[in-house]
Amino acid sequence: MIGIARPEARTQAAAVALALVLAAASAARAADPEPCDTLAGACWSPPVGARWQYQLEAKGKKLAATGGIDVAICAKPPGGGDCVTPDVFDIDLWVDPNLTDGAAVVNTAAVDAIHAAGKHAICYVQAGTAERFRPDYAQMVAFDEACGGCLIGRPFSRVFPDEFWVNLDDGMGQRTFMLGIVEARVALCAQAGFDGVEFDVVDAYAQGEAVTGWDLSYETQLEYDQQLANLAHRYGMTAALKNNLGQLGALLPYFDYAVNEQCFQYDECDGYADWIAAGKAVFQVEYRIGRGRFCEAAAAAGFGAIKKARSFSLFAKPWKPCQ
Repeated sequence: MIGIARPEARTQAAAVALALVLAAASAARAADPEPCDTLAGACWSPPVGARWQYQLEAKGKKLAATGGIDVAICAKPPGGGDCVTPDVFDIDLWVDPNLTDGAAVVNTAAVDAIHAAGKHAICYVQAGTAERFRPDYAQMVAFDEACGGCLIGRPFSRVFPDEFWVNLDDGMGQRTFMLGIVEARVALCAQAGFDGVEFDVVDAYAQGEAVTGWDLSYETQLEYDQQLANLAHRYGMTAALKNNLGQLGALLPYFDYAVNEQCFQYDECDGYADWIAAGKAVFQVEYRIGRGRFCEAAAAAGFGAIKKARSFSLFAKPWKPCQ
């Protein structure tokens, strides 16, 4: 893992942080939905019911040639028969640092391999937290120190102690700064050839101040998420909304498809009916319940659903598709 930057590196990062704020200043406001720019990219959208794989971690180095991603993964659906393969791979922007001795390497190798197999690649991007092991973490620390601790909040969870909630209010330029950080990541997604972007942790407002350390309003979150979708579209990529059940209706015009975790376990899937009716795919994953408890309902709803590990780890396996 990449550690916290040295003090001299933080000085340089502070200058970069300020530049990012100034560059993104015009973007930090509520906006109408921007159509995907077909001059910048292919603007691919997945069909409803597409089969997907969610792999953000790599195990061992035998798949180093494909950036740690098992592009050839194949598994049998619940009804048996021949094994099936994913149509879409949702993978991290960067190669798992365990495969690169901590170096930050954009996973172009995986994107190339996925495309060579005739599949599509979604670029997983953290948009609502600061993670110690990311190459741009030093910029976040520099901004936070410069504003007296206005950006980096409480740890995300006990499971992820190196990840912290960020403040999306803009009283001291926090939201503008984060949009600059995310845009730099989205630009890397586009350069690597990804087809779409999944923005993770985009519902901090619903978690509350006791969890995040920040008292974020519905409107603050909504404006930020709108800007995220528009960012992806400017780079010719489509955008996936991760969870954020409380704003599904408001964000439907902005995002092109959705990624959901555990809506069947918690009986929260009804809000996606409008997305399916609009022809927007819903990629759904369960961790704690077996396929027998959700696959039939997922098929009836039109979701592309899978079962992953109970531990919430996202290695290539287990991968248990519903169809």
